[in-house]
Amino acid sequence: MTRIFSGIKPTGHLTLGNYLGALRQWVAADQRPDEALFCVVDLHALTVEHDPARVRRLSRQVATLFLASGLDPDKCTLFMQSHVDEHTRLSYLLECTATDGEMRRMIQYKEKSARAQASGEGVRLSLLTYPVLMAADILAYGTEEVPVGEDQRQHVELARDLAVRFNQRYGQTFTVPKATLPDVAARVMDLQEPTSKMGKSGGPGPGVVFMLDEPGVIRKKVMRAVTDSGDGGVVYDREARPGVANLLDVLAACTGGDPAALAEGYSGYGALKRDVADAVVELLRPVQERHAELAAEPAAVEKVLRVGAGRARDLARPIVDRAYRAIGLLEP
Repeated sequence: MTRIFSGIKPTGHLTLGNYLGALRQWVAADQRPDEALFCVVDLHALTVEHDPARVRRLSRQVATLFLASGLDPDKCTLFMQSHVDEHTRLSYLLECTATDGEMRRMIQYKEKSARAQASGEGVRLSLLTYPVLMAADILAYGTEEVPVGEDQRQHVELARDLAVRFNQRYGQTFTVPKATLPDVAARVMDLQEPTSKMGKSGGPGPGVVFMLDEPGVIRKKVMRAVTDSGDGGVVYDREARPGVANLLDVLAACTGGDPAALAEGYSGYGALKRDVADAVVELLRPVQERHAELAAEPAAVEKVLRVGAGRARDLARPIVDRAYRAIGLLEP
């Protein structure tokens, strides 16, 4: 059996990009005869300025959307990162394995620290070191596959590097994981800025489709999506025509088609946008309906998380204890 792990930060309302690039892929994974763990990585939400009440609220919402998207707690393990101490226990050992240079080369650190400095905010040390905590999230479970979006591939590569280095220095301890990405829509782009990722942390921008947006809101955002100048028609070209390519990627991910082949069926942008809007509304409709049902029963969601945390601890503790012995620490 292959062990799978992945997680999402509760730093904003989940987007269409989160669903296509992560959640739907996770649901497919938990239908396989594998051991899958999916986590709300709430500790990662503390690396930047935040409202504690909002983090708690979003953590519950993300967990509920995990279930609403189709993840079955009888087939996979769903839990809250902060409920399993092994994540932070292992993170320090990996900080003793990583280097300052590796942390400062991480793309997301460069981007987020630059924004923080530009706004006059201090850069938290945890923003620099959180990729190590992410590596601990993965390595604590003997993870073999990490289903992620394209923007997270660098973090999985760091986890691989740290696992190999630890094993070479202190003896075979960790499984070396690999990233797996969906075939299309691995990185859904902002509908207004098609060269930027559709991110959940940037606020309610007009180019971001959230999983819980009303159908009318979704249609308005898609119909106002930026296309590309020129009269070359609908052509799938990510470099020269990023706006149209993004719409075709989304349509392909929703319908199971091929973006380039779908482009051949359109002579204008209007029809393409209408079809994309329809496809997104229908894709998210059952998820939204199930979310409403689950949100009315918060105790049931909390029970799933409690049971999941117990399972996760049982899996992680032997691996983390082995790492403590390997690096030279006395057993308590």
